[in-house]
Amino acid sequence: MSALARARRMDGLTSSPVRDLLALTRRPGVISFAGGLPAPELFDTDGLRAAYARALAEPDAARTLQYSPTEGDPALREIAAQRLTARGLATVDDDLLITTGSQQGLSLIASALLDPGAVVLVEEPVYLSAVQCFQLAQARIVPVPGDERGIDPDALDEIAAREDPALLYLVPTFSNPTGRTTSAERRDRIAEIARRREFWLVEDDPYHELRYDGEPLTPLSARAPERSLYLGSFSKVVSPGMRVGWLRAPADLLRQLVILKQAADLHTSTIDQAAAAEYLATADLDARLRVLRETYRGRRDALLRGLAEITPPGTTWTEPEGGMFAWVRLPGEVDTADLLQEALRHDVAFVPGAAFQVGDPDRATMRLSFTTFSPDTITEGLRRLAKALG
Repeated sequence: MSALARARRMDGLTSSPVRDLLALTRRPGVISFAGGLPAPELFDTDGLRAAYARALAEPDAARTLQYSPTEGDPALREIAAQRLTARGLATVDDDLLITTGSQQGLSLIASALLDPGAVVLVEEPVYLSAVQCFQLAQARIVPVPGDERGIDPDALDEIAAREDPALLYLVPTFSNPTGRTTSAERRDRIAEIARRREFWLVEDDPYHELRYDGEPLTPLSARAPERSLYLGSFSKVVSPGMRVGWLRAPADLLRQLVILKQAADLHTSTIDQAAAAEYLATADLDARLRVLRETYRGRRDALLRGLAEITPPGTTWTEPEGGMFAWVRLPGEVDTADLLQEALRHDVAFVPGAAFQVGDPDRATMRLSFTTFSPDTITEGLRRLAKALG
């Protein structure tokens, strides 16, 4: 009997190593630097519980338990627009589509902009789940190199001239997986190249408010709003479990994205949107952000101090000004996929760097997340990693 047929676009689609590791590292005692998880003890459980109660209070309960417009809760869109405008990206509520996490926004963009064989440029290394979206759209993914200041504009211009891309995807602020930030000068050049070479800019910006050092940078999208799509999320600063994000796009494209979302899920959860709007309207989010920043800064510092103590000479790593991740490269020809197996025997985990690379991978790299654990637990995790390093 022949196997049941599947769509050809599923060929070559792979599972996320991070999601696979999350299941593997749930066993008791494992210290995992693998997942980019917010610290659960910092969730404002009481504030969110109260927000859901207000969203379900009469006379609004019938509305918040009903179907709702695809575009999203008007109050939530207004609050999100105000926060984006404060970042330097002028936005009104009609510029926004509320999505089921920013990951859905990526899927909608891929459906709207990519035919099979279309070229997508990505900063190397790149966010894993974005690659999955582009693979599912049967796009051809082409990496663009960078350095500690972000994606290399000269390389971008050269590759764009050769490849005629449909879009460039990047996380310019505290990148996942490297933690790097694209400098203001490079943002200006990237926007100029996008205009001249006529491709879309897709800016994924989930970590913007998690800055621990340095001065905030205006979003890349503010430099070319007419050809930019901007993705944001409440996952990193409020709750990832709510699955509430947003997508900002030019009006003509936004209308098409709304139609695609209608086909995908009709609308994001009405009650979760209403609770998010209630929470953001009443909570002192700036005070919450100060707590997150202070806590995560201490955890980042503990990781960077520990790396200096436990890694062999010649090891390099990024020193992120914000976000959740540091990117480590070990000296020599080590393969961190093999190292991970030894690390798991010592009850510590990370993500091998090859998983984030679409070109010829540098297998001596790894991504470490520092937000989930206290400094003492991070120190213990690095002690275990030192044993695996031998």
